[in-house]
Amino acid sequence: MSKVIDEIRFTKELISKPSITPKDFGAMNVVSKHLKKIGFKCNLMSFQDRGTEKIINLYARYGTKSPNLCFAGHTDVVPAGDLASWSVDPFKAKIKKGYLFGRGVSDMKGGIGCFISAVSQFLKENKKFEGSISFLITGDEEGIAVNGTKKVVEYLKRKKEKIDFCIVGEPSNPSKLGQMIKNGRRGSITTYLTVKGKQGHIAYPNVALNPATPIIKILNELKSKPLDKGNKNFQPSNLEVTRIYIDNTADNVIPAKASATFNIRYNNLHTFNSLKNKISKIIKKISKKFKCKTEIKFVGTGTSFLTIPNQTVKKIQKIIQKETGEKTQLSTSGGTSDARFIKDIAPCIEFGLVGNTMHQINEKSSIKDMKKLKLIYLKIIKSFFN
Repeated sequence: MSKVIDEIRFTKELISKPSITPKDFGAMNVVSKHLKKIGFKCNLMSFQDRGTEKIINLYARYGTKSPNLCFAGHTDVVPAGDLASWSVDPFKAKIKKGYLFGRGVSDMKGGIGCFISAVSQFLKENKKFEGSISFLITGDEEGIAVNGTKKVVEYLKRKKEKIDFCIVGEPSNPSKLGQMIKNGRRGSITTYLTVKGKQGHIAYPNVALNPATPIIKILNELKSKPLDKGNKNFQPSNLEVTRIYIDNTADNVIPAKASATFNIRYNNLHTFNSLKNKISKIIKKISKKFKCKTEIKFVGTGTSFLTIPNQTVKKIQKIIQKETGEKTQLSTSGGTSDARFIKDIAPCIEFGLVGNTMHQINEKSSIKDMKKLKLIYLKIIKSFFN
């Protein structure tokens, strides 16, 4: 009989590996070791694009039949920050007043622990179920995300590996377990803009060209006009200016160039290319008026997507509501996640622990929530293979 893996003990072991992106420090081996013990075939794979650091990833599967239920997550974490401000060593998980403290406990080593524990109990009780369970775990979610889930998904496509549904264990709940399932995400496009003018004396602007004027005009036009009003599944798209920079050390000199960075989090009324074209037209119109040259660079870190609430999503929603007593909301709010890659091969939702301390000093998760999440995952697995 398979041994049931304890979610708290497993999570503490995983937290003890200081796996700050892109370093692994044995975190993936912890996951692989425990999955092998309960009968999974584990495939550790490394990827490394030129100019980046090597990332270790894991795809593990139990069974060969369909349907294949996958859990996706990441073992990498953000830096701990000021160690003196922590009430515990961030990489020596400790339980205090009903909470497990440690870097990555909510985002998302605790989620991994809860699902592995649920799977171990399911397999102990259901040796001959019809289907497969798989894990897609990366060490490159908190960083640039080029050598992680994106590459694993490409590998799975080449191998024609079919995943029928995926649960991403991100901390989807704002303040209470059961509040929210993420069934989609907004896209993200960042624009790096440089406007080139002509340096000169501020007393003689007629023989110079101040790039500050057109760049302010460009940013004002982009920000002042709403991109859309949103729809039933998504909030309105939003542009935020994150940086305006002029390298000028003299107060009586008109600068030669000005730069700005802005990001748009967009809904499914737009695409990367449609926004790129819209931004380019506004920049071109204003730069032509002021007779200045521009340099533009666009970087997209994910497109918007929506998982339609099908029968599986509705079942999951009902299970969560029943176990937590919360009115579980389907949402597309927040940032981005590795679901943006997985949605190309399988419908997916995100559901995990409460995320109100993720990336913070004294990151923590309620022991009660972790035990409840393990139970929810177990009931989802049973429902999926029923």
